[in-house]
Amino acid sequence: MFALNLPEYPAKIRLKDGKHQIFDANRRRYVALTPEEWVRQHFVQYLIQQKQYPSQLLANEASIELYGQQRRCDTLLYDLQGQPQVIIEYKAPTVAINQAVFEQIMAYNWVLRASYLFVSNGLQHYACKMDYTTQSSQFLNEIPSYTEL
Repeated sequence: MFALNLPEYPAKIRLKDGKHQIFDANRRRYVALTPEEWVRQHFVQYLIQQKQYPSQLLANEASIELYGQQRRCDTLLYDLQGQPQVIIEYKAPTVAINQAVFEQIMAYNWVLRASYLFVSNGLQHYACKMDYTTQSSQFLNEIPSYTEL
């Protein structure tokens, strides 16, 4: 798989029916090992191990309704009251993070109204803090630790 700008972790990978799968601890099952999934699993482990995010508050492939259609957020971090606090969007390392990626996560946030938005392709990571009082957003220099949220 791809070398990422994230710490390595001991991923559980298996071959089933000729296809590679990776274990997703949050979903408690093996899922197809795609380049985007490789990024997701590494980024989630980075949040848990390096940034002290509680794994029990993270949900991968969280369903939302957007414009009458079911969509899935790559990862959501919920606060202690069960409200979305961070939306995270992943792309494969070969996919450039551009305006369209930010428009996608902003569309999800139109429904969820999270305090933070993160975007990563495993090589580049972006964090944005939302301010609903001033209807603005501020890009952060790095992914904040859980206690900084």
